[in-house]
Amino acid sequence: MRPLLPFALAAGLFAAGLSRDAADLWIDRTALPPLTVATGVEVTARDGTLLRAFTVADGRWRLEPGAVDPGFLAMLVAYEDKRFYRHGGVDSIALLRAAGQAAAAGRVVSGGSTLTMQVARLIEGSGTGRLAGKLRQIRVALALERRLTKDQILGLYLRLAPYGGNLEGIRAATLAWFGKEPRRLTPAESALLVALPQSPETRRPDRAPAAAAAA
Repeated sequence: MRPLLPFALAAGLFAAGLSRDAADLWIDRTALPPLTVATGVEVTARDGTLLRAFTVADGRWRLEPGAVDPGFLAMLVAYEDKRFYRHGGVDSIALLRAAGQAAAAGRVVSGGSTLTMQVARLIEGSGTGRLAGKLRQIRVALALERRLTKDQILGLYLRLAPYGGNLEGIRAATLAWFGKEPRRLTPAESALLVALPQSPETRRPDRAPAAAAAA
């Protein structure tokens, strides 16, 4: 049987190559929604200070993020997707961990979504629960990683993440909740802004301050 081993190995490698090529084609053929996000018109003073902002067409407060505190960005990546700069859209380790925890506990204990997968959900306005929706998020995330840089993907998150009510994006959130731009945030403010998008209505600091503080 030993002479057959090289042929079996070659056949296995050939099959793997075909699977990889099929996966590449599947990803490359992914139809993506528009990746340009509308933001509200701003009226500023001569020194750049924001005087007034307008909502976008659907009534949401969504603004260009501008300069964002690097401490918040580091906290966001560390908590939500610590391998963000190393994976290609899907974190296999996180997905396997989440599946194992769910199997052991009989319920969902932790999510395996990457920041890229969250962006995929946000740009399509899709849900989070059903298997078909999760598979679509994976496909879109893989396609996004091929068409955008990591900074561009993070920029979409900073524009689209929900922060309660009709607030979308980091800058609308800091102006509404803290009355200031996001360029300089305290660790406590950053922690709230990391936690809010996971459950933006049940953790709103104006309606559920205890839940917001706990989160």
